[in-house]
Formats: sequence, C-alpha cells, structure tokens
Amino acid sequence: MINYLKINFMKNIKTLTCCCLVMLSTLFNSCKKDKDEALTDLVYEVAVDGNQVTFTTKTTGISNYSWDFGDGGSSTDQNPVHTYAGKGKYVPTLSATINGKVVEASTVLRIAKASPVKINDNSLADWDNVTANVITSGPKGGIFRKVKFDYDGNYIYVYFEMASAKANDDILDFYIDSDNNAATGLSSPFPDGGYDILLEGHLLTTGLDIFYHTGAQTSFTFDQQSISEAYQIGTIVETGGILKYEMRIARGKLKGLTGTGMRIGFVATKSDWSVTLGYAPDEGASSFLLDMNE
Repeated sequence: MINYLKINFMKNIKTLTCCCLVMLSTLFNSCKKDKDEALTDLVYEVAVDGNQVTFTTKTTGISNYSWDFGDGGSSTDQNPVHTYAGKGKYVPTLSATINGKVVEASTVLRIAKASPVKINDNSLADWDNVTANVITSGPKGGIFRKVKFDYDGNYIYVYFEMASAKANDDILDFYIDSDNNAATGLSSPFPDGGYDILLEGHLLTTGLDIFYHTGAQTSFTFDQQSISEAYQIGTIVETGGILKYEMRIARGKLKGLTGTGMRIGFVATKSDWSVTLGYAPDEGASSFLLDMNE
C-alpha cells in the first residue's frame, strides 16, 4: 500500500514538473517573441514659428533619416529646421530605418502669413524686409517721416520714424477702424473710416489708454477699456534727430482686429496737448488700409 502511494506520488510530481516546464517554455518563448518583434512606429513632433518649422524625432534606435518637407525641400538630419517660402498646406514626410525595415510617417502643416519682425531682438534691421505696407509722409505729415506695418495671425506690427526724441514725451493717438467699415465708429479725423478704437497716450513712457467708440459717428465719445497685454514696445533708437521705434498690437485683445483688414491713422501732439505735431497719413488724407487677407 505504501509503495503504491509512493509510486503515484512520484508520478504526480513528474507530471506537475512537466506541466511547469511546458508553461515556463511557453512563457519564455512568448517573451522572446515580444522582445524580438521589430519596432515599426515612427513618431516626430513639429513646432511652428511663423513659416519656420522645427522637426523633432521622438522614436529612438532609428537610422537613415530622409525628410521630404512637402515643398521640394529635403534633409537627412535627425532634427531639421525648415523655413517654408509662404503660407499654404504642406505634408512633410520622414522616411527612416527601424530594425532593418524602412518606414514612413507624415503629418499635415498649415503655414499662415508670417512676419520677419522680431519684437524682442534689440534690432530694427528686420524692418528692412518689410516693404509692402508703408506710409511715407508728405508736406502735411509734420514730425512723422515714415510708418511701416506688418502682421501675422497673432499680431499687427508697427514701425515709426519721427523727427522727435523720446525725451519729448509726445502724445500719440491711434485711430483704428478695426472692422474696415466706414458706417460704424467715429467719422473723423481721417476720411474713409469709421474709427471703432482709440489708443491714446505717451506711448514710450507711461503707455497708451484704450477706448472703444460709442454713440453717434459724429460724437467723440469713447469708453475706456481695461485690457492687459494689448500692445508691446520693442526696440527704440535715436540717431541724427530721428526717433525710430517698433511695437506690436495683439490682434486677439482688441475687438475686430482678427478680421481681414483695418484702417488706421496717427496724430502726434505735444506732451502738454498745446500743439498738434503731425499726422500719418498726411493731414486731410485718407487713413491707411492694412489689407490682412493673407
């Protein structure tokens, strides 16, 4: 009886051992299979700054990078930076080798209107590339010599050249027809506009106050607004009796500026309000139309 039990006990031990070995073998083979399975996911990220795009490969252990930027440009760098010539829809594609297999990954980019202006670069040289939207003052411009404009999806950029100095602390008024609609807003001081927004103050010292027009078009009635970070001053340069400086206006902060166009005119006044110093465009001329259809 004892021998019989011993035999069956040993038999069960052998069976259990075989089952465990089979299970361990299966688990090992399964893990080995997962470990050896070729990784084929190719992932990269894009960071868009105007029309310049930085591509960053996130997948590791790959080689033979081949980028097609979708505009005829290409690169073999791992993390290239590419500048697109203009707005549009592009499909950049990365081809690379992962575990001996060539794979591809693509994405869709939409490049909007970009501006060469950098407001924080301590330079005005980037304005040399802005030639499309310029006010050149005439005999009724007063202290204004030149005003330039540019824009992108987020900001409107403005550059001034004036026969003045920062120490003069001139008062500057911006009359803005934000919706490019002469039927709304104040009907003066520039023809062909209805001025919905007034920015007014000592721009380069204490800053500007912001107002929205109310009431009749012939009534100089504006309600003051409290809007933070609506504008920013950039570089200021004084040379040869000419004051040059730049600024940008946040389109999303002021009502109506996210549209396709606006009219704008400037009036400069002496710091004590005693004398009008100039107009841009010239006194009596129509306000400047900044077309933002792009």
